[in-house]
Amino acid sequence: MPAPVISPAEKAYIQDGVAHDCRADGRSRLEYRHLVLESGLLSQAGGSARCRLGETDVLVGVKVEIGEVEPDKPNVGRILCNVECAPSASQQFEGRGADDLNNTLTQALDRIYNGPQGGFDLEKLCIIPGQSCWLIYIDAMVMDYAGNLFDTIVMTTRAALQDTRIPKTEVQDLGDGEFEFDVVDDVEEAEPLEGWDDSPVVVTLYKIGERYIVDPTMLEELCAQVILSVGVNKHGQLCGTQKSGLGSLEPSLLSDMIQTATQLALPLIDKLDTKLHDDYEKELDKRRKGEHVEKMGFFAAVI
Repeated sequence: MPAPVISPAEKAYIQDGVAHDCRADGRSRLEYRHLVLESGLLSQAGGSARCRLGETDVLVGVKVEIGEVEPDKPNVGRILCNVECAPSASQQFEGRGADDLNNTLTQALDRIYNGPQGGFDLEKLCIIPGQSCWLIYIDAMVMDYAGNLFDTIVMTTRAALQDTRIPKTEVQDLGDGEFEFDVVDDVEEAEPLEGWDDSPVVVTLYKIGERYIVDPTMLEELCAQVILSVGVNKHGQLCGTQKSGLGSLEPSLLSDMIQTATQLALPLIDKLDTKLHDDYEKELDKRRKGEHVEKMGFFAAVI
């Protein structure tokens, strides 16, 4: 399936709108589309979330299992990522059209959560050093694609990790360097996954003409000469950057784009985390009162 194309007239129209800070859908250059985020959707998953940013739609499920540590990393747990684009999401994804994109997105997500900037202390996922650890499987499914895909995947994954609970384990020392452990079956004893709120969001900026935009539509993506993805955590720390596209960036423009991405990321994180924390506290309050807790939760936010 050939890549989508855009006519010269459409491209000129989009470029002119960006230059005048008035995009085709009425947004300004640095304005997001409507965002809807649901968490706790999959009862069989350790955690889950679904995000719709405009028409882009992503579902993430997190599965927690016990596995063996890697020989070269005997004291840490493991996070394994996978991204799949549903063939129905776009004509580009029919047949084997999405294979390269799946691999690219999977590798990018893996770099976020397995690097030092991911926010997680992987040693806390180790159960018995040199033997057993928790394996955190992150599976993202792209249900619909209408621009700004990777940013949406990261936001959804972050919410799914917040929803994830790790069963409590009890380790017994048998002596002579031998250990065994039991997993507590009581779901009430399961604990939140530490470090999710220190993981970054990604803000991707697209340079069109002499200016840049955030949260593009598919047609706007086709007009971009340079794409800069910036990872930022809640502390305003830069967690990584990645440039793509055929164009170049002057150092001063690169610095300006990174600063803009940071400024956009902080209120975005604050809005998302405030609601996630509120939902979690409500869940805890229900548990304290002995009330039944439904797994499904929902919130919507306009960015």
